[in-house]
Amino acid sequence: MHYRVLGGTGIEVSVHCLGTMMFGAVGNPDHDECVRIIHSALDQGINFVDTADMYSAGESEEIVGKALRGRRDDVVLATKVHFRMGVGPNRGGNSRRWIIKEVEESLKRLQTDWIDLYQIHRPDHTTDIEETLSTLSDLVHQGKIRAFGCSTFPADEIVEAHHVAERRGLLRFRTEQPPYSLLARGVETSVLPVCERLGMGVLTWSPLASGFLTGRYRKGQPIDLATGRAALTPARFDPSLPVNASKLDIVEQLVEVADGLGCSLPELAVAFTVAHPGVTSVIVGPRTMNQLEALLKGASLTLDDAALDRIDEIVPPGTNIYQPDGAWRPPVLADTARRRRPIADRSAA
Repeated sequence: MHYRVLGGTGIEVSVHCLGTMMFGAVGNPDHDECVRIIHSALDQGINFVDTADMYSAGESEEIVGKALRGRRDDVVLATKVHFRMGVGPNRGGNSRRWIIKEVEESLKRLQTDWIDLYQIHRPDHTTDIEETLSTLSDLVHQGKIRAFGCSTFPADEIVEAHHVAERRGLLRFRTEQPPYSLLARGVETSVLPVCERLGMGVLTWSPLASGFLTGRYRKGQPIDLATGRAALTPARFDPSLPVNASKLDIVEQLVEVADGLGCSLPELAVAFTVAHPGVTSVIVGPRTMNQLEALLKGASLTLDDAALDRIDEIVPPGTNIYQPDGAWRPPVLADTARRRRPIADRSAA
């Protein structure tokens, strides 16, 4: 296992980070098995574990807390805050009120006195970024968190956050956690270069493109839309849809690259993400022990220039073949009123 320094924090983390979104009711409800998977990852050299308060409504954090008993000092532990937890107002977002309350809940579930990396899961335009940064800075000074970062933030908001931190004398985002895969290379355009210029660590999510790069879904082969990931979101895998037909065509070309290298498609997918100089660690999120072993087989795989050149031909740099599920959409795109002048103004022009 290789290790890299996380941004400018001085903290060394494994190039492969264990993601725990699939631990709990959403994925694997067997706590004992999940604990064994975590222990196996740690035994194989992974020292970086990422979770979030909203994964299975806190259950994932509880499982991680159980698994790290007696091993906490050896693990760089990351979690996140933002998404709604429970019913009622003020139970989500990036406000001081919610962050202060929820960090305490995460500490309890994780059975720890501190969090190494506390991340803002998504932007929140109802809260001034200064409010969020000042709260996170206070938590660092109190010793409850060691560093903080953001997740799935667009490049312009990362830059704004750094500007506000510098102008107000606050601590700054040390990391960003964007979606990045062979089929979703959009972050190469601005997010990764911005993070490099600002000295931020980057831990990427969804290297298997929400399951499309597992090798399970192939062109011309039957796709069971009633089981696995396909059952959760059938439209994502339905081959009759043009966007999915395009993905299946590209998968066949990527399989040829993997076969030429003597590796599996998932191994190629994971190795691709860590080849970028702006990436510190790639999050692998297994549901079972077999999935963990399959993902870690590529831990020692290094892609040469010829392989990366061929990938660039198949999926040009900076290209998103699909919009990653869970990626943040700016309000100006979701709300038509924010991008259209009133009809009277339009006609006057």
